[in-house]
Amino acid sequence: MSHRTVFFVSDGTGITAETFGNAILAQFEATVRRVRLPFLDSVDKAHQAARQINHTAEVEGRRPLVFTTVVNAEVLDVFQHHCRGMLLDMFGTFVQPLEEELGIKSNHRVGRFSDASKSKAYHDRIEAINYSLAHDDGQSDKDLESADVILVGVSRSGKTPTSLYLAMQYGLKASNYPLIPEDFERRKLPPALATHRKKLFGLTIAPDRLSEIRNERRPNSRYADLENCRMEVAEAEAMMRREGIRWLSTTTKSIEEIATTILQEVRPERLEY
Repeated sequence: MSHRTVFFVSDGTGITAETFGNAILAQFEATVRRVRLPFLDSVDKAHQAARQINHTAEVEGRRPLVFTTVVNAEVLDVFQHHCRGMLLDMFGTFVQPLEEELGIKSNHRVGRFSDASKSKAYHDRIEAINYSLAHDDGQSDKDLESADVILVGVSRSGKTPTSLYLAMQYGLKASNYPLIPEDFERRKLPPALATHRKKLFGLTIAPDRLSEIRNERRPNSRYADLENCRMEVAEAEAMMRREGIRWLSTTTKSIEEIATTILQEVRPERLEY
């Protein structure tokens, strides 16, 4: 599959096509060139896109892969009859069989976010993102009772990206709080967290990896020194064990894997998709 081009085609944002397509492509050891073609919401735009795909097929001498979530029938017809790529119509593959099985018609909504301005779930998601930003790295301990989860761990263990991912993908209000040397000396959690122990989830990381990450930020500092990192990680893990806090190591895990594990453990009553 060398020199194969992949197009993600949609009459909306194309996020669904790209997410699904990349999940499929991940099953193959292949290097591909990705081209995003969103907002193809007219026949004219569809013809322009089809010409681009066909030109790519001529130049490369092999047909491109085309993942599409187009729901407009007229626009989709252009790709079905005028596109020389391998068309992978995800709505046609999954939605039509479900319509038959369920005995109802789908709403043929163009894109996951097309009615966002009217969606309470969308506004809740924005509120969750704002909450997570305001409560990043212990900036604020106000309104922690509203948090769905509070992530704790040493600096640079992955708390901030995980918090934002949980907010953006699931609409969860995720706060995060650093564990610092003063906490280790007192052998106690930060006072603001004492009454929210059930919401706490810990992140840890291998000291050598932590040292690498910190050296990118503050080279040759005590903060990044390997021995200091070993001490902080050991103290943080000891505190989590004493306090009965659930935790995991982020050393070899992606943000998606970390978030999924947290969701399995925390099991919030509501999730936004």
